[in-house]
Amino acid sequence: MTASAPVDADELRRIRRRTVGVLSLGQVLGGVAFGATISLGAILAADISGDDAFSGLATALVTLGTAAIAVPLARLAHRRGRRLALATGMSVALLGVGVVIGAVSLRAFPLLLLGFALIGAGQAANLQSRFAAADLATDASRGRDLSIVVWATTVGAVLGPNLVGPGQALGDALGMPALTGPYVFTVVAQVLAIGLYLVALRPDPLLLAQRIAAAPAGGAFARIARVDRPAAATYAIVAIAGAHAVMVAVMAMTPVHLTHHGASLEVVGLTISLHIAGMYALSPVFGILADRAGRVPTILIGQALLAAALLVAALGQESSLAVTIGLVLLGLGWSASTVAGSTLLVESSSEQLRTARQGRSDLTMSLVGGIGAILAGVVLGGIGYGGLALLALIVVAGVAVLSPYARRGAAAPA
Repeated sequence: MTASAPVDADELRRIRRRTVGVLSLGQVLGGVAFGATISLGAILAADISGDDAFSGLATALVTLGTAAIAVPLARLAHRRGRRLALATGMSVALLGVGVVIGAVSLRAFPLLLLGFALIGAGQAANLQSRFAAADLATDASRGRDLSIVVWATTVGAVLGPNLVGPGQALGDALGMPALTGPYVFTVVAQVLAIGLYLVALRPDPLLLAQRIAAAPAGGAFARIARVDRPAAATYAIVAIAGAHAVMVAVMAMTPVHLTHHGASLEVVGLTISLHIAGMYALSPVFGILADRAGRVPTILIGQALLAAALLVAALGQESSLAVTIGLVLLGLGWSASTVAGSTLLVESSSEQLRTARQGRSDLTMSLVGGIGAILAGVVLGGIGYGGLALLALIVVAGVAVLSPYARRGAAAPA
């Protein structure tokens, strides 16, 4: 297909399905790479710094790195397409892994933190993938296509941390610095992801979408860009960021709360695993719901799930079972809000503004997640886990109250 060749509806469907498949596989590879990285981050930070108080800086630097590159990566996508942007993000992350391994070998803590910040670029690419899935989607399939790519994260998120043991053995056999063996799997996964995006993501979905949107004649499939609705786009960013802030703040403090109340590490691990399952496993359900019931109604369902999660966690804070149920509901609420919010953001933005707003959304999402995790520790120490959960209800209520704002200037029902 040449740059000027027409694209009929059947061909566009085929390209869209293939694009979603490639992006889903890329998410699996990215999840494997990122899961193995995060599993070791806190351990390496504590070991190299010599102080457990610095262990949280690994995740913090990854989050800040994700935030820092989100907007530049979105700008690159707008100019050169998703293919190059996604491959670039994974390449920077690959460089970050090399820096981390070097830092461990040299016992250089500042260099270690730089490496983690660079690794954040891989997470930024993973976040951008969900928007790439919606580049060629129609109103009837946008939520579903986006949610399938989000769901694919489940495989990598579960598989990645479980590769730490085999990675340690492999690293020892290769003579790598202590605790860096699992990064072998990270490197392999990232190299495969880079190759996948460069070779298989053709035609580039964003560049094709831009060409179709600029065509003088339209039709149902050509009409992939809609009238710009800044109010709805702003609400989508707020909904995504709000859900993420609530989820990260409560989730980050749950292991500390459970262990302080006598829970075993096995219970803590099971709780977090079920939470992650809630975040990703049912995302296609919420994608289909967003397509059929509407984007804003699905966001509000997400807020209702978040509110239920916070109430269960607060009222049942002395019970490990109640906290676990609360964390599962927390993951489900995050999933509904993120899938529907991302879908609303895509269709509320004109072709010229879409990638810029997507980058702004990922930047905001990463920043509030990092800030939420930091502030949550302070709140936990002051008013406890139940108080933290109840305080987070303010954010949920705010997102719900602002929902009518999403319909201002609506070209079609949201």
